[in-house]
Amino acid sequence: MLITCPKCKAQFDTEARREADGCLKTRCAGCHAAFTVYMAADAPIPDDPEVPFPPASDGIPAPETEKAGIGETQLLSPIEILKRFFGYDAFRPMQSEIIEAVASGGDAFVLMPTGSGKSICYQIPAMMRAGVGVVISPLIALMQDQVQALNQNGVRAAFLNSSLSAEEARRVENQATAGAIDLLYVAPERLATDRCRQLLKSMQPALFAIDEAHCVSQWGHDFRPEYLTIPEVTRQFENVPRIALTATADPQTRQSILANLELTGAAEFISSFDRPNIRYRVELKQNDKRQLLRFLQNEYPGAAGIVYVRTRKRSESIANWLKERGIEALPYHAGLDQPVRFAHQRRFLQEEGVVMVATIAFGMGIDKPDVRFVAHLDLPASVEAYYQETGRAGRDGLPADAWMIYSLSDVVAMRKMLELSEGDGDFKRIQIKKLEALLGYAETVACRRRVLLDYFGENGNSACGNCDTCQNQVETWDGTVAAQKALSCVYRTGQRFGAAYLTDVLMGNPTERIQHFGHDRIKTFGVGREFSSRQWRSVFRQLTAAGLLSVNLARISGFRLTEKSWPVLKGQQTLHLRLDPEPVKPVKSKPVRKKKEAVATHLAASDLPLWEKLRALRLAISRELDIPPFVVFHDSTLAEMVEVRPTTREGLLLINGVGQKKADKYGEQFLNAIKEMEQSE
Repeated sequence: MLITCPKCKAQFDTEARREADGCLKTRCAGCHAAFTVYMAADAPIPDDPEVPFPPASDGIPAPETEKAGIGETQLLSPIEILKRFFGYDAFRPMQSEIIEAVASGGDAFVLMPTGSGKSICYQIPAMMRAGVGVVISPLIALMQDQVQALNQNGVRAAFLNSSLSAEEARRVENQATAGAIDLLYVAPERLATDRCRQLLKSMQPALFAIDEAHCVSQWGHDFRPEYLTIPEVTRQFENVPRIALTATADPQTRQSILANLELTGAAEFISSFDRPNIRYRVELKQNDKRQLLRFLQNEYPGAAGIVYVRTRKRSESIANWLKERGIEALPYHAGLDQPVRFAHQRRFLQEEGVVMVATIAFGMGIDKPDVRFVAHLDLPASVEAYYQETGRAGRDGLPADAWMIYSLSDVVAMRKMLELSEGDGDFKRIQIKKLEALLGYAETVACRRRVLLDYFGENGNSACGNCDTCQNQVETWDGTVAAQKALSCVYRTGQRFGAAYLTDVLMGNPTERIQHFGHDRIKTFGVGREFSSRQWRSVFRQLTAAGLLSVNLARISGFRLTEKSWPVLKGQQTLHLRLDPEPVKPVKSKPVRKKKEAVATHLAASDLPLWEKLRALRLAISRELDIPPFVVFHDSTLAEMVEVRPTTREGLLLINGVGQKKADKYGEQFLNAIKEMEQSE
């Protein structure tokens, strides 16, 4: 049997006897290093997941049936790996510098927006370095998607999680100790187990990649205590580089990540937060379901997207309502049985044009590039959460929408939730500031993209031209007197009533309840007759968003004044408010009888037949292999095929996203489809 020495790379024949556990113990004929070869592909895998690991050794070559390509990537440059395995000719901004830093053994902290190619920054170094890159990932879906995509690209990757049987897990463990894989994905919970730590000692870690690193910070929007145990493991491997990656973190969260992961000396790579292909829009909530249906039917018929809602009940009711009207919608929340959640997630990934109506339980790590829109029917908790969730749209770089609607009741509900949440005073104050920043974004009359970038510390002056405030100028008005009337009404009625009651007082409506409390005799009764009830709701919404009103959490809920209220009340501060547009009259929507196909608006009309032909071919291949269509090729790759129309394998390899492995597997089918279309035109 021909063996490659893991130390000196010399090849030699061995006649070593195979032991009972299916391994070969041998010694290099050149450098005389002793090591063990584990025949994971042939050896029986115990059913008991607690069986002891094979003893550690200086180095373990891959099993004979899996050793093709062993060491190959270590001899390639980063750009050669990028082209051969991932099909791209050039790195995106900062990728090359990060890869070089980690591949040479340095630690790194990477902050890059969703869709900018963070994964490449640890995948390529893991392929270049000796050993196995250990990727700490928070979700099963994220692991499975990434491993599936890597395997399709010809990269040796595997995961360890609860979806595997004991036999499957043991096989992966054997592959890791044998060096037969380049990347191993594990969850932080598994990393903390004695068995996983024993596995790490039995193999050679090439690097530790901590994905979704914001989960380690209590100031982040998705704190997970299990992430705090990661340094207990990584500090046992002093010479193994670590790379922490996240798409969303304000300065305070960044400091927390670096401190908690013991990366204060790491090189920091902070990319632009700008996602220029995403159009940001915010509207007032009038009839949320009708507004959503109009948005889907008019702008994104047949497109894949995510609709975020606050509660499990809304997730199911809105999904069912959309389905009744011809939209292929599915609910997703933590209260669904696990098989149902997995089935819905699988359909979203593997089918085209599915709309997922979800709580925040869905989304992290969903590596679906062709999500054309993310809609929020309820306010998220912070700007970070909003940015992270909207960032799941348009990962392929094609045009996408971040569309949100909200109302005064949303503002009140979010303030109540934060006031009643667990945590000390400092924590609550920070979270309330985060909410106020989000409300400021929703109410802004400036460029929304600039507001987002400024929040994350990325300064700039020019307007983007691709948000609603840039495309439709928003008017403002001097609302100082109106604010004084509203705040005075809150004070004079005892700081215990909501917007509807206060509006009746201001408009002079002598309701039975107002007369009961005697509020028809106070000075503010009837002083606001110049405004409609809709306009007063707008005033109360904007005062609450600006922090001039807070929510009373007593048994009888209502508004109360804040420290910010008094300068306005005393005439020491003026206040300009946003002029809300007139509400759109609801149009009765007809059920969609036939699902429309998503149209690639970036292509010429003459190219659409080939576009649909290639999409149909991709879908057929994905169904045959039981993988998501985008794992075969991204939409952007298909679009480039349509525009370039390659006729040879060499021409196909020049298309972004077509590596050698995919060219070998699918190239002929797509080239034939292009030729057939050329002949028919």
